[in-house]
Amino acid sequence: MRQVNDTSDGGTFSSSTFSLILWKLAKTSVIAGASVAAIGLAALYVFQSKVVYPAGLNGSRDKVSTPDEYGLPYQSVDIHTDDGETLKSYLLLHDSTSPDYSNKTILVLSPNAGNIGNFLPVVKYIYEVLNYNVFIYSYRGYGHSTGTPSEKGLKLDADAVIKYIEQSEQLSRSSVVCYGRSIGGAVAIYIAAKYPTIISGLILDNTFLSIRKVIPYLFPLLRPFTFLCHEIWPSEDYMKTIPAGIPVLFLSAGKDEIVPPSHMRTLYDISKSSSKTWKKYKNAHHNDTITFPKYWEDFAEFMTQQVTPIGK
Repeated sequence: MRQVNDTSDGGTFSSSTFSLILWKLAKTSVIAGASVAAIGLAALYVFQSKVVYPAGLNGSRDKVSTPDEYGLPYQSVDIHTDDGETLKSYLLLHDSTSPDYSNKTILVLSPNAGNIGNFLPVVKYIYEVLNYNVFIYSYRGYGHSTGTPSEKGLKLDADAVIKYIEQSEQLSRSSVVCYGRSIGGAVAIYIAAKYPTIISGLILDNTFLSIRKVIPYLFPLLRPFTFLCHEIWPSEDYMKTIPAGIPVLFLSAGKDEIVPPSHMRTLYDISKSSSKTWKKYKNAHHNDTITFPKYWEDFAEFMTQQVTPIGK
């Protein structure tokens, strides 16, 4: 079953840290365009990890809110990775003996800025209004988790989280849906591709084919040098391996200024899923898609109609 929908709403503009940095460089530079490209090239290679993973932006490594600040019951969980890092996580579970227990769990994969405390208002909505269990964790180097973020490291983090879910009596018996925004979408795709027997659904919000393919969209002068980007996240390749039995919801901003909207559409087109749903918000930008009311209607409809609880 395939659903395609276009939704029109208003929105506000948001820009990436990388875009702002290079825009300032270009504005203040008095040298030739080729020199500006050289500066960007050096920044791409040397500083790309800090650009892709701005973990300390706005003091987000200092203060991390907890669910109890929002009146939510939770367990604080430490996830230990195979390479010795510790990931700080929040687990919110419903009573599995309750008659209205959904037996569905949302595994939240965060975008590349901020920390998991910033997302707690949404966690509250998913937990209290939609009635799903929620597991959300800080990538290495984010919030109060140890380590330094990288593609290799975030994949090890994801492996450790899945191991925890497999060993959890309640989570392992529920339908786990990966919900990833931006780079979190790349992590979600990685998880679904590697652990298809564990994952019951995939929700993707404004993610990309690969970081290398995003660079020319933001910085055309760097197109010949994308091979220097070592943070790749080849989601296009991983998506092709995700089995048809995993339903996928694509939530796309029509005016995404960070990731080309065509990336989401291509991911939709190459997905093998027999139950894939396309939702486009024509006036949304990269970071504000989540603010549109129709977004959550589409989210809830997908979870209700496309994700079957284990055991039912």
